[in-house]
Amino acid sequence: MLFLFIFFQTLLSAFQVDDQPQFKGGQQALNSFLSQNLIYPDFSKQNCISGTVEVSFNINQNNKPVNVKVQKGFGIDLDDEAVRLVKLTAGKWVLPANHDVNITLILPVNFSLNQYNYNCGNKTHNEMEQAITAYKAREALVDAVTNYYENKYLGKADVAKEPEIEALKKQLGFDDDYADEVVKQANQKLKQGDNEGACEDWKFVRNIGSNKADAQLAKYCK
Repeated sequence: MLFLFIFFQTLLSAFQVDDQPQFKGGQQALNSFLSQNLIYPDFSKQNCISGTVEVSFNINQNNKPVNVKVQKGFGIDLDDEAVRLVKLTAGKWVLPANHDVNITLILPVNFSLNQYNYNCGNKTHNEMEQAITAYKAREALVDAVTNYYENKYLGKADVAKEPEIEALKKQLGFDDDYADEVVKQANQKLKQGDNEGACEDWKFVRNIGSNKADAQLAKYCK
């Protein structure tokens, strides 16, 4: 279950309940919104990584979460998804008449694999920590690939390094099937109204040397 905790930068006793931003429909509606829109990140799903990410944010006068930051997380893809979910709540808050945009809210987003058919029951805490370490080491390889293709599209890449990049792609599993999965995930985000998140995924597909997201990029990410 997902719970919303509100932390005030000033004394809590100085505010009444009516002074606090509330999610439209209350706690149950918030829980439902998060569970319906959560897209479990692939690496964490495959490696049985679960837990809670705490995200802090403010809500501006336009009912949009701003200054969205991970307060406590894992430093991996779960953090990115938690931040995305908070941004997705734009327009879904009931703000008091005297709303203070400096009030900081903290939303803990719980990631649980219980609903998925993954054999994670025997995973130890140590194995999960090892997977988190592997993710962080893997990011340097991902950056090498995406930086290469970004430069290639600009005509600045050292093409002599392409065999090395192709080897990295194979090591990382960046094949056509993987690109298809990322495109599918991006399409799901678009249906949720998350154009920004969808475009980030489609751009990532392009930056691993695939053309599978070119049509979506041309249509939605101008």
